Amino acid sequence: MAVSSDLQSKLDHLPQNSGVYLFKNAQGELLYIGKASVLADRVRSYFQKGSDHSPKTSLLVSQIADIETMVTRSELEALILESNLVKRHKPRFNIVLRDDKQYPYLRLPIKDDFPRLSIVRRVQKDGALYYGPYTPANALRETLKIIKHVFPLATCTIDIDGTAERACIEFEIKRCMAPCTGHQSKEDYHLIVKQVRQFLEGRDHELLDTLRSKMESAAEREEFEEAARLRDRLFKIQRMLEKQRITQTSATDQDVIGLARQGSAVDLQILFVRGGLLIGRKDFFWPQSADTSDPELVRSAIEQFYNKDGQPPREVLVPTELEDAALLQQWLSEKRGESVRVLSPERGAKHQLVLLAEENAAAAAADHLRDEELDRQAGEELKRLLRLDQAPRRIEGFDISNTMGHQSVASMVVWEAGQMKKSDYRRFMIQTVEGANDFASMKEVVMRRYAPSLDNSDRHTEDLAMPDVILIDGGLGQLGAALEGLKEVGHQGLPILGLAKARGNKEERVFLAGRKNPITLTATAPATHLLQRIRDEAHRFAVTYHRKLRGKALVSSQLDQVIGIGAIRRNRLLNQFGSLDQLASASDDALQEAGLSAEIVLNLRKALKP
Repeated sequence: MAVSSDLQSKLDHLPQNSGVYLFKNAQGELLYIGKASVLADRVRSYFQKGSDHSPKTSLLVSQIADIETMVTRSELEALILESNLVKRHKPRFNIVLRDDKQYPYLRLPIKDDFPRLSIVRRVQKDGALYYGPYTPANALRETLKIIKHVFPLATCTIDIDGTAERACIEFEIKRCMAPCTGHQSKEDYHLIVKQVRQFLEGRDHELLDTLRSKMESAAEREEFEEAARLRDRLFKIQRMLEKQRITQTSATDQDVIGLARQGSAVDLQILFVRGGLLIGRKDFFWPQSADTSDPELVRSAIEQFYNKDGQPPREVLVPTELEDAALLQQWLSEKRGESVRVLSPERGAKHQLVLLAEENAAAAAADHLRDEELDRQAGEELKRLLRLDQAPRRIEGFDISNTMGHQSVASMVVWEAGQMKKSDYRRFMIQTVEGANDFASMKEVVMRRYAPSLDNSDRHTEDLAMPDVILIDGGLGQLGAALEGLKEVGHQGLPILGLAKARGNKEERVFLAGRKNPITLTATAPATHLLQRIRDEAHRFAVTYHRKLRGKALVSSQLDQVIGIGAIRRNRLLNQFGSLDQLASASDDALQEAGLSAEIVLNLRKALKP
């Protein structure tokens, strides 16, 4: 292809070093970011005559108007820089993981006198043990639930020094052995910690043998209550392990990647196997990736997924040979602090794990495509219902939440291109309405969303795209109030509808502007499911925010009654102790170390007395 003189000049003077290259179009938009061991060779290969490019690469090259390069000291540095830049800029022609979340881990600070598990989203080199990642979140909740029911590990946040006057309810129900009162020694506590480690690390044979031996010894001593307790713990652990155990002989920590294609769509699954236990999985889906090779998809996924604060496992199993496997191993090993292997197994138990990941990817791809088709059908139904020129691509849903008019809030959620777009969610504290007036509250929030210049506090909405459809949770009253708000800010032309259940039954009804009688939706229609999904999400988001404000108000009101505790000290105490319950259970010494006099501590005890 013919290139401009400026572009040709840059091609003629490319560095011979390793580094990162950035392709831009005529408007300066970033199109693609790549890395190279030799920048000159890699970048020029895109423009060589007779190159057998894929349609996607040919389209990319046809749009390149400018090239920028960044030299690094090594190919490893280039890989890290490329990964960071792709994560930040998300260029159109790169394979981008649409997921910026930090994944939850369990942290066990084994150097503490009395270690307790906590949930964190950053892995640090602090001497603690980290287990995970757990995704989806219910995998973590299930694991914690099992640990709490099976292992009597302390779950409080107080300083444990054995001098507490009394134990909490956890001791009474046998879920903690009260090391806080001296009822359990440090040595005995660490035996429980050891069992928790064995459980989390998949060393089930060692754990079960230990528990079985203790159970038999307790029975021989005729301590039948203790023997029965150990028997129950043994049974619960065995039952849980049967659910999660992966068929393999080793207990190595592994992430297993599988790919599946259906037409132009690609799904990639990562299975998280820790100690031989499947603890979770993550799914990534690209509806249009026919021109991207399997190695490029896998490499991009590895670079972006591990470009977080998470800790790579000892092995990453992949479904295809990677040209950069050695470089990826070097990078992952540096992140972990010990050797990490990237393997493409062709037989044996590890190959079976990859096949399992691929089966999961194939099932997920089918689900995604089915959801896309249902969303397409829902869009067409809404197009007909609202008499739109085209099916809606972006829908914004609103809901109001309060308790008898107190802490009244509103939520706005966004559905865009087939999925909920959480980065565009917004929440509002109602400012101009007193009491429980949902109609006036709805009018206020609609005005603030679509005319953010009315109030400087709502600047967080002015850069959002305008919706194709507005969904109001409610009937004619809420819809009418929203229409008034839109009219006052000059957006009365925006398509809008209300969604509410009919009284006495579960039928969903749609209320439209200018139409007195609602339309009853068919329960199984795709449009019904889509509108319900958006409405329910708006309700969840509003209620969550309202509960948070209500909880803060309750805490503030109780502490505000304490003479000697003002707003600044109140916030500092809550940040330090975490909650009112923890504050109430803290020792006098701990409270005085936090800056409270003996008199204020006494006042606090009176205010928080149950």
